[in-house]
Amino acid sequence: MKNKYLLKGIIKSIPGIEYIYNFHKQTGGSCNARYCYVVWLTHLTYAFQNGVKETPKHVVELGPGDTLGTGFAALITGADKYYALDIVRYTNVEESLKIFDELVLLFKNKTPIPSQEEFPLIRPLLNNYEFPDYLFEENSLECLLSPERIDRIISAIKTIDDVTEQKTSQMISFVVPWLGNNIIENDSIDMIFSQAVLQHIDQLELTYNYMYQWLKPNGIISHEIDFKSMGSADTWDGHWAYSDIEWMIVKGRKLFYINREAYSTHKQLLKNNRFEVLFERKCYQTPTLTKNKIARRFKSFSDDDLQNTNTFFQATKPM
Repeated sequence: MKNKYLLKGIIKSIPGIEYIYNFHKQTGGSCNARYCYVVWLTHLTYAFQNGVKETPKHVVELGPGDTLGTGFAALITGADKYYALDIVRYTNVEESLKIFDELVLLFKNKTPIPSQEEFPLIRPLLNNYEFPDYLFEENSLECLLSPERIDRIISAIKTIDDVTEQKTSQMISFVVPWLGNNIIENDSIDMIFSQAVLQHIDQLELTYNYMYQWLKPNGIISHEIDFKSMGSADTWDGHWAYSDIEWMIVKGRKLFYINREAYSTHKQLLKNNRFEVLFERKCYQTPTLTKNKIARRFKSFSDDDLQNTNTFFQATKPM
């Protein structure tokens, strides 16, 4: 069944063909305010369960995608500074303002968190999808949603398309591409998060190094990682059957694709960078590949790796 994906990769490699067939289309997900709402509140809920005492004030999101909506949710709930770091720029001011307005209404109405029935692919699941009042001190949400504060966030959003202003905005810094940019002070960030992004980053070692440098002592990183094939094969684990040469063909001219790393890679990078894991939740599925069908470079994967479809973890930088 590899042949059709290899053929697709060859077609994608033809110069100009990616624009004809819209291979660089939007990423999906964050163009929906309710999606952004559930993603941020999920990360925040677990952070509080794992020892965070107050809403993070300085927040970094890796790979925001179509809009900065999840970061806007962080600002609405009390963040003073939001860094959006991406490789490809998808978002724009008009769409972002629309998402922001919808998010404000969701928080004003204390809307219950959308459950797995509405967003079945979002992980991790929550034990309770009621609005998390306990995350906010009495009357604090009203202050966070004051007209003056909302206007300040709107003013910051309006600068995201202005390259000369985006780094000086008091509330939002949107940097594309971000790898290699000396953009964030060491020991200055309370929380770094991503939703189904780390599986797309090839420079994982550098990314974990940056996260450790940026994070304050006792700050938290919060990441959900999807290890499935994401349309590169007929089966959820079929991407591990391709040799490196075959994978280059399947990838074609895409600016980024899945990196095919398993959770053991992330676990080792956490250890190498002296992170302390606070919590992890894994999802499993029966492998479809036998050991002799796995490409040589993945033979060292553990049985746990080969069954792990998704992992959510939170870790801290010890004092």
